[in-house]
Amino acid sequence: MSIKTDLLTLFETQNELSIKEITDRLSASKQMVHIVMRQLLDNGFVEKYGRTPKTVYRFQSKNKVEKASTPLISEKERRFLAEEFLVVTETGKLLESIEGFDYWCKKRNLNTQKTLKEFIDTKKKQQSNYNKQGNINGFEKLKNTKGYDKIHLDYLFYLDFYAIERYGKTRLGTLLHFAKQGQNKFLMKLMMDEIRERIISFVKHSGADSIGFVPPTIRREVQIMKFIQNNLQIPLPIIEIKKLSGIIPIPQKSLSKLDERIVNAENTFMISDKRTFKHIILIDDAIGSGATLNQIAGKIKNKKVAEKVTGLAIVGSLKGFDVLTDV
Repeated sequence: MSIKTDLLTLFETQNELSIKEITDRLSASKQMVHIVMRQLLDNGFVEKYGRTPKTVYRFQSKNKVEKASTPLISEKERRFLAEEFLVVTETGKLLESIEGFDYWCKKRNLNTQKTLKEFIDTKKKQQSNYNKQGNINGFEKLKNTKGYDKIHLDYLFYLDFYAIERYGKTRLGTLLHFAKQGQNKFLMKLMMDEIRERIISFVKHSGADSIGFVPPTIRREVQIMKFIQNNLQIPLPIIEIKKLSGIIPIPQKSLSKLDERIVNAENTFMISDKRTFKHIILIDDAIGSGATLNQIAGKIKNKKVAEKVTGLAIVGSLKGFDVLTDV
């Protein structure tokens, strides 16, 4: 019998196998097993889960072997989805473009082609929220948010919405959420590929003479803000911002009220820089309530470190500033 036949027979009895288990059971070379496994993957006989070196292959039942055909869409629609849509499945697969959108629709029993047209219309209606540089001005939203004694920021922008009505997280919102929560460098790199030049261009055209990065509250092996800072490599002085914590660190996302977030930001951030600048760009990953950026801006001005402070985040809220709890 061929290795392919032997593999299928093995999967029917074992259902889930690693490459090492297959080579041991069949006494075949790893190279040959990988070649045959690729054929089985392409034909839908097995699915791959996990990442190297912790990868397993699971046998698909006969009713799943025939791959579902993806809906027919125009090349223009395909390019649109490639730029605007991404989904991470419950098993950790990253699906983009029509594959991801079709998956999202089927999970909700929606017609893919009809829903795609509605999605395109929704995104077109939102274009008025973006300026000529493709960013969203959130300053008026911040000024109209009840609860602030004073607005310290001079300007506030973000690159995209975190989520939109009906469709949930945007492509950038999805990348940020799963990159941060999973400390996933692969997703962080994907995100940086999409935002690096946009941030560099923003800083360049702002005329700023310094930048700052909001430090994290919770200790993680991979800190997304540090990753962003290291990958931007903007040739400007970076002001020193320190995060102070009590015995129990309290992240902003754990606080459900704006006044609590303002108090948290006011009492847990410190500006230790003694240099003076004219204009600082203060960068954060997400604007939930706006409290962190606003209170840090106040401290920067009180210390006379800068005359003007612009806040810039990767994502922000669609309407008024919500108290986001999952980023």
